[in-house]
Amino acid sequence: MSATRPWFVIAGGGTGGHLFPGLAVAEALRAIQEDFEVTVFGTTRPIDEMLTTRRGYELVPQLVRAFPAKLWQWPGFLRAWRQSIKYACHRFNERAPAVILGLGGYGSGPAITAGVKLGIPTALFNPDAVPGRANRRFAPKVDQVYVQWSDSQNQFGDGIDVRVTGCPIRPEFGKTNRQSGCRALKLDPERPTLLITGASQGARSINETMIELMDLWRVATEWQLVHLTGSVDKERCAAKYKEAGVKATVIAFTEQMAHCMAAADIVISRAGASTLAEITAMGLPSVLLPYPFDRKRHQHANAKVLADAGAAEMIDDTNSPKKNAAKLRDLLRQLMQSEHRRTRMRQAASALGRQTAAAEMAHLLHELARTGR
Repeated sequence: MSATRPWFVIAGGGTGGHLFPGLAVAEALRAIQEDFEVTVFGTTRPIDEMLTTRRGYELVPQLVRAFPAKLWQWPGFLRAWRQSIKYACHRFNERAPAVILGLGGYGSGPAITAGVKLGIPTALFNPDAVPGRANRRFAPKVDQVYVQWSDSQNQFGDGIDVRVTGCPIRPEFGKTNRQSGCRALKLDPERPTLLITGASQGARSINETMIELMDLWRVATEWQLVHLTGSVDKERCAAKYKEAGVKATVIAFTEQMAHCMAAADIVISRAGASTLAEITAMGLPSVLLPYPFDRKRHQHANAKVLADAGAAEMIDDTNSPKKNAAKLRDLLRQLMQSEHRRTRMRQAASALGRQTAAAEMAHLLHELARTGR
């Protein structure tokens, strides 16, 4: 790594939803000034290495872990937290980053803490409608906070520089059309497509619910299904579709989400902030089942933004496939049959989408790196 070139540090990781926005900003920042070097201070989860190293970025897999609920786990958490901050300070003392962008979550904490301590320009991205614990803690300390939706601005206290930028999405979302998406997935562009996704790690309750809906898939023969299951459930789901005589494209994980969404007419999904940014940027009708086990209900708040705008239908995930299927069956049947309803939802989704978020955030970070304020 050259000491003479500007250095952009992305802090955070652990899931595609956390990392993809930061990687999109890195590409946009290098479009402004191509000699920026990029390092991700991420986690030890395999997805971090998979997504960063293939792009030629350095990955620092930090020891830091999520805040534990059990008291006896606190000493290990604090030890990993301190070691991660110590290492970040060591790296930043050797060479100061031009700017640090925290992506939220526990993985962003050590680098942001070190950056603030050393007087390095720092910014925080808050993609969710309601800020999480880490973002609430660090927002007063950083130079700027970027949010996806204007509804989030009033979630931060006075004196915090909050900018509404939207959520950065990968540039391929603006370059992919239905024809190329269907071609990449070997789908018929003349037939409507239903995309089912539980995000990068899959969602067991959604997968099991889709299995409970085999009676619907059997009769909706004009539709083609693309189901992103996560690696754990791929074989089981593929076998269930085959057993029911339903033709479906079953994929564990793909980085080509732009192709999947470009081919889609309806999306069934969790309500992670990055996924919703992609759905709205592509102007897609969606049926959202927010992650049900978060006490703060972050995904529920995200989904409500789209539901209130008429861009999505929101269904509470009961974690019972049979109950979920009972809620979804008639809704999906009506949505699949009504082009008019899908058109209204598409228009509402498009009104929420911001395809320029990565470029806007990159310009703000470039200015922050240049002026330090």
